[in-house]
Formats: sequence, structure tokens, C-alpha cells
Amino acid sequence: MDFSWTPYFHAFWMFPLLCLLFMAVMMIACRAMPFRFGHGGQRDDHGETSRQILERRYARGEIDKSQYEAMRHDLNG
Repeated sequence: MDFSWTPYFHAFWMFPLLCLLFMAVMMIACRAMPFRFGHGGQRDDHGETSRQILERRYARGEIDKSQYEAMRHDLNG
């Protein structure tokens, strides 16, 4: 019988440990992913909410009152 693999048998405990470590890293990465790509927090790159952007656009005159009211109604649900 060939037992040439037995010197490496002590390293087999590392595989389950590496799998658990990989799963933990992936769970953390997936949890943070929506905030990195701008989903989930309703904030843009500058930290403004969609409501603040709408109010700023209305204040600048980019949209009129009817558009502002319609968009605000859409945001509120």
C-alpha cells in the first residue's frame, strides 16, 4: 500500500476552516454591497436622500410645483 499522502494528513483540518472563513467574508461583503452601489439607503454619492434632492431641484427652479408634488407623492408611496 502506498501511504505517501499521510505526511500531509495533518493539513486537512485547514479546509473546513478556510471554508468557514470564506463564507464569513462573503456574508460580510454581500451585506455591505447594497450600500456600496447606492441601493438600500436611498442616498446618492454625496449622502443626500432622494427627498433632499427633490427639494433642492424645486428650490433651484429645475422643476415646477406640479412636478414637485407628483414626485413627492411618488416618494412617499
